[in-house]
Amino acid sequence: MGAYKYIQELGQKKQSDVMRFLLSACCWQYHQLSALYRAPGPTRRDKTCTLGYRVKHGYVIYRIRVQHGGHKCPVPKGATYGKPVHRGVNQLKFAGSLQSVAEERAGHHCGALRVLISYWVGEDSTYKFFKVTLIDTFNKTIRRNSATQWITKPVHKHREMRGLTSAGR
Repeated sequence: MGAYKYIQELGQKKQSDVMRFLLSACCWQYHQLSALYRAPGPTRRDKTCTLGYRVKHGYVIYRIRVQHGGHKCPVPKGATYGKPVHRGVNQLKFAGSLQSVAEERAGHHCGALRVLISYWVGEDSTYKFFKVTLIDTFNKTIRRNSATQWITKPVHKHREMRGLTSAGR
């Protein structure tokens, strides 16, 4: 069994003792870093390669931290004019997925790059962590490759904001 196959089988069994320990250690490390962090490379090379990442110039990976759970509605000066429970202020749930939120934040932060795809990395009690693969469309290796030329067209600008990525559909 090759290394990629072994890593792939480990990644599928997230409840095993080895993976639980690895995920908890990684999440502790991710928690210490900023919310948008440019990762030096993919954590799971097998998964990112199946999703479209290549080890070439022009591919960038960001690790995004998103807070999960209900949120409060922004109310001007806290004036709800009644009990907040009856006004629908507390415990609002987001209609989209947190993965799409991570893609939007990465696309907004790196405006010149295009979001290709993202995947779940881990989660703890407060945050969920995603890795977002972005592509530099002005790079010559991306423009000359027939497999990635499609994303260089102006139609695909900010596809994550319009729900055209796999997480936003």
